Amino acid sequence: MVKKLIKLLRGSAAFVVLSFLCAGASSVLALVIPKITGNAIDLIIGKGNVDFAGIKSELFKALVIILITAGFQWIMNVINNRIVYKLVQDVRVRAFNKIHSLPLSYLDSHRSGETLNRIIADTDQLAEGLLLGFTQAFTGIITIILALVFMGTISIKIMLLVVCITPLSLFIASFIGKHTYSMFHAQSVAKADVTSHVNEMVTNQKLVHAFAYEKKASEQFDEYNKKLCDTSLKATFYSSIVNPTTRFVNAIVSGVVVLAGGFGVLRGVMSVGGLSAFIAYSNQYTKPFNEISGVITELQNSLACAARVFELIEEAEEAAESKDANIIEEPRMAIDFANVNFSYAPEKPLIENLNLHILPGQKVAIVGPTGCGKTTLINLIMRFYDVREGRITFDSVDIKDATRASLRSNIGMVLQDTWLKAGTIRENIVYGKPDATDEEIIAAAKAAHAHSFIKRLPKGYDTFIGEDGGLLSAGQKQLLCITRVMLSLPPVLILDEATSSIDTRTEIRIQKAFNKMMEGRTSFIVAHRLSTIKEADLIIVMKDGKVIETGTHESLLPARGFYAEMFNAQFAR
Repeated sequence: MVKKLIKLLRGSAAFVVLSFLCAGASSVLALVIPKITGNAIDLIIGKGNVDFAGIKSELFKALVIILITAGFQWIMNVINNRIVYKLVQDVRVRAFNKIHSLPLSYLDSHRSGETLNRIIADTDQLAEGLLLGFTQAFTGIITIILALVFMGTISIKIMLLVVCITPLSLFIASFIGKHTYSMFHAQSVAKADVTSHVNEMVTNQKLVHAFAYEKKASEQFDEYNKKLCDTSLKATFYSSIVNPTTRFVNAIVSGVVVLAGGFGVLRGVMSVGGLSAFIAYSNQYTKPFNEISGVITELQNSLACAARVFELIEEAEEAAESKDANIIEEPRMAIDFANVNFSYAPEKPLIENLNLHILPGQKVAIVGPTGCGKTTLINLIMRFYDVREGRITFDSVDIKDATRASLRSNIGMVLQDTWLKAGTIRENIVYGKPDATDEEIIAAAKAAHAHSFIKRLPKGYDTFIGEDGGLLSAGQKQLLCITRVMLSLPPVLILDEATSSIDTRTEIRIQKAFNKMMEGRTSFIVAHRLSTIKEADLIIVMKDGKVIETGTHESLLPARGFYAEMFNAQFAR
């Protein structure tokens, strides 16, 4: 994990070097101050014999050095912030862009809240740990090395005593840090569970109230929250052991220095000012060990979060497109299914040996009971999933040999489940055609019978709506989705229960608009209300993943097959 993060730092190599130089400069200057104060102490020779002019000069030097040191530290902190947040920005962008290249099977099998937590919360934690590491690790390492040099200039023997004792704190910190990694990873997973649950409950609050699910939702939240509390306490407790342990080792070092230095002063081999400077250097030497040990435990938390983010980034992507993949530009859109086999799970077959031939411009209806494979057929046409066996061709070109972008740009979809982003009505309508003019937008809205309700909104087409449509009704949201497709008018249309949330009167009007829109376009209509697809050129009847009947309404009804049973059952009700 550390190697991956270092690799990402290559783009900021110049800033890393500059930060290191600032850390070195501030550390050197900070270590000069004890020497100056030691000299000032030695100028207090005895009672009535104090060199005030010398002391004043030394203190002025110390003040100037302190100000310069503060300047270097400020610059270093600014640079470190830039390095860390640029790195985390790159990681977050890679994670977000990864979502667009992940197969739909991954998104279908993972909770959106968990993915959200990885991109936002885990990267935030990574930033905090790295920032602490950059700020303290650089100065800490340099301070340790230089403090040893300065102590050596005063007393080699006492310096060696200090060197022999202090590594204990690093050993303890490393030992505890390795054992807390798994605890921080568990904490991150528990945090993702809480985020996911809250996200689900907030986005589905109407259902929560409708089914009086509040108590159960709170109980589940308590479980997730308790698990997060337990894992957080455990991780924090063990990581907190480091600080007092290293402080204990540092106290031993200070005691040894004072004792050995005191004997040195009594024997006349060291001055009082020298002892004062040595004690200051020993404190500056041991302080980074305490800070670095804290950094190590914080980094374990950050690395655990980074591991989860990189798990997402390194997930297997959709099958790569070949370099010479076809770009579908002017399609006739004759669509063929040849011996297609597909299942979401290998042990549960769904579509088997499916063969279809759809002519350009045909209006095709797909009907059948729930779970028969209607929506799966649409997923295969859109290449949200790839067939396991067989092939699907557009104008005799296998869709696996075409770019996904060109394939999907030629298909317009209106689904039963609407999706609207937070933005204006206009922004939601032009989603598939950003350069549309106002005239085109209004014409599309009028064709979809959405113009009248849009004009009644406070700011018309510039009215801002919240996530998933805000306060718009289900029918109004669906009308906007229909308007979106009306605007782009691609060669192929897919209508999956496109009018399920619209009143009967408006549905009749929209059906007329659809019929006009479908002229000359290959169209797929998934419908449960069979009365809406009586005029289809081809009706495909599916059951258990197989096509059991094909034909027109007039030819299927007299055949008294499964279609006739479904049609008669609806009208019998």
